[in-house]
Amino acid sequence: MLSQRKATAQIMREIVTDILTWSCFSEPHHYYFNSHLVRVPDGSICIDPVEPAEDDLEAIAIEGVARILLTNRNHSRAANRVRDRTGARTAIHGSDAEHARNEGTELDDTLEVGERIGPLEVIDAAGKSPGEVALFWRDRGILIVGDAVIGNPSGHCGLLPDRVKDDPAGLQGSVRKFLDLDFDTLLVGDGESILENAKAKLEELVATFPD
Repeated sequence: MLSQRKATAQIMREIVTDILTWSCFSEPHHYYFNSHLVRVPDGSICIDPVEPAEDDLEAIAIEGVARILLTNRNHSRAANRVRDRTGARTAIHGSDAEHARNEGTELDDTLEVGERIGPLEVIDAAGKSPGEVALFWRDRGILIVGDAVIGNPSGHCGLLPDRVKDDPAGLQGSVRKFLDLDFDTLLVGDGESILENAKAKLEELVATFPD
């Protein structure tokens, strides 16, 4: 979980049409931790919210957030604050729920692989933790990940160190399966998102995996 005392906030902006992002720079990691908000007519979807500035929190509330989705057990971040301000329901995969609750996260719902939430499809991304998921906007070719893949170094895909993964080989298997999806944009929870030709960048990472 991000220590907000060691992070520098970045104001909310639109990263692609109808998806907003705001970030905190992590000095220990030397890259940004990112949140995303998907605009949906019947209630926007907030993904892995880091601590927002007060003005951004007000803007998030004005968007009318209905759901907060956590991609993994370590991305609770500022979910409770956003939940308290907006009345949104917070969801995480059941395999990561106990850890998140032990960290003080208030949870309402369980994410299931294969379900759809607005335009987003929940995709299995297990490996770093057993309940890691990704979110896929199929019609627009947008894949949103938490810790399964990071955008570091800039313009490239990477993985977190093995020491923080429950199942490194399993994660590689999950990432390989991402290549079965048709996407061009990769929005990441850690590092710099890739807005074009993202699948080709992910293929470069997968090519480094052992057979």
